[in-house]
Amino acid sequence: MSSRERLLGTAKRLMAEAGYERISTAAIAREAGTSESQLVRYFGSKAGLLETIFDESWAPLNPQIARLVAAAPTAREAMITILSTMIGAFERDPDLAKLLLFEGRRVRGDNAEILLTQGFRDFAKLVVSLIERGQKDGSFNTALKPQAITSALLGAAEGMMRDRLLAAQHSQPSPFPDSQIRAVFGALVSGLGP
Repeated sequence: MSSRERLLGTAKRLMAEAGYERISTAAIAREAGTSESQLVRYFGSKAGLLETIFDESWAPLNPQIARLVAAAPTAREAMITILSTMIGAFERDPDLAKLLLFEGRRVRGDNAEILLTQGFRDFAKLVVSLIERGQKDGSFNTALKPQAITSALLGAAEGMMRDRLLAAQHSQPSPFPDSQIRAVFGALVSGLGP
């Protein structure tokens, strides 16, 4: 495994465990068995490292989701498929789930900027285009803006998954199973119909 890969894997794990703000580049480099200068060479900074983690995590997901969306007969079914894909990805990689759901929208740096990676922006565009398709196939209300529907659905899905992660983080039982997330999301998607 290359030092770049070790840095990415170590940073993902440490940032998921302790949080972005609490972990230093020195600790990441030390744990990865390399130097801070290597971290800076590959990623520029800790923020660049986090952005790379996000982008490289979205890279395989977006094409997979695009294929599933294209194969679904209706936009409603495609939207449910997207949720299932995201739940599966988060279950396979809980560290990534923690980073995306807890660190993905925090304000970073001197410019007080929210980190929205290209991978997430591409995903959001895919969902907007899916809503537009759904407005044509009768899945979604045409009086609502596609961006508003996208925001509502993504926010609801993220909120439900975040609540489950918070419960697990505090050694509490899950407040609801996957089936409830799917049921609530399905009800929301149905409620946004014409």
